[in-house]
Amino acid sequence: MSADATLITGVGKRAGLHIAQVFLQRSMPVIGTYRTWYPSLAALENLGADLYHCDFERADDVELLIREIKSRYQRLRAIIHNASDWICDDGGIPVNAVIEKMMRIHANVPYQLNHELAPLLQECSEPQADIIHIGDYVSSHGSRRHIAYAASKAAQDNLTLSFAARLAPKVKVNSLAPALLKFNAGDDPDYREKAAAKSLMRREGGWDELQHAIDYLLTSQYVTGRVLPVDGGRHLS
Repeated sequence: MSADATLITGVGKRAGLHIAQVFLQRSMPVIGTYRTWYPSLAALENLGADLYHCDFERADDVELLIREIKSRYQRLRAIIHNASDWICDDGGIPVNAVIEKMMRIHANVPYQLNHELAPLLQECSEPQADIIHIGDYVSSHGSRRHIAYAASKAAQDNLTLSFAARLAPKVKVNSLAPALLKFNAGDDPDYREKAAAKSLMRREGGWDELQHAIDYLLTSQYVTGRVLPVDGGRHLS
């Protein structure tokens, strides 16, 4: 019997791309979503990923994604909610639009996917299935300039609690709360130094650190309803 597939949202770049590549290299089937086409996606397709264009701000896109997955798959091993956006509250967009967009991407769509695809997780051929929300350190600390973003990530953490209770014991549901994982290529040295100094470890964590945390949650048969920090001790700095 072939392994059950994992749905990973937002696989075009950064964390989602890394997770999808690792899973495919391990011969773990991947269903991936993307909003914008990147050359990296062609490489994922060559490795066997089943990719779907899906703009989470478009309800029709999300509903089509759900129908496609249900029509093609009878079981899922996991859902990893990685798709994200990061908008400043005073970035020139009306504040009501900012909060609506952040809540839709980080809470509304994960809520819908969890509900609609839960039956496929319950049919997982392994003893346990998983939902993992990739959140953010700010979900429990707030943010002065990204209030809507932080609030939406806090809502995502709360989904973890509710779905863990609803879907147990077959499906474990957890969140990861990373701080600085990986700088962007264009980040200047001064910014990098200031950002790294915010944690005790004084460096970026790297994608492998995130992967280790995901692997831990996937292999655990007991941990559920938890928010696991991956923050380099930032809460103590």
